[in-house]
Amino acid sequence: MRKKIASGWQLLPSSLRKVIALVIGSTLIIVGLLLIVLPGPFTMPLVIGGLVILALEFTWAETLLIRVKHHGAKIVPKKLFRKQ
Repeated sequence: MRKKIASGWQLLPSSLRKVIALVIGSTLIIVGLLLIVLPGPFTMPLVIGGLVILALEFTWAETLLIRVKHHGAKIVPKKLFRKQ
């Protein structure tokens, strides 16, 4: 199934792939950022998912995704949620 989707994605013209990735990825990032202000769950997964989709076609997004993963690996959940 994954190979079928990947081969179908590669058959699309490059400009169309970039537009599709830009629209879907940007939408996920914007919704994720709006959920910081508005009440709702799943803020960071939406932003990271948007970056993953953008990284399929754009090098700058791949670089940004690597930086986000690097900084995210430094976060220790026990320190965030400890009782004070």
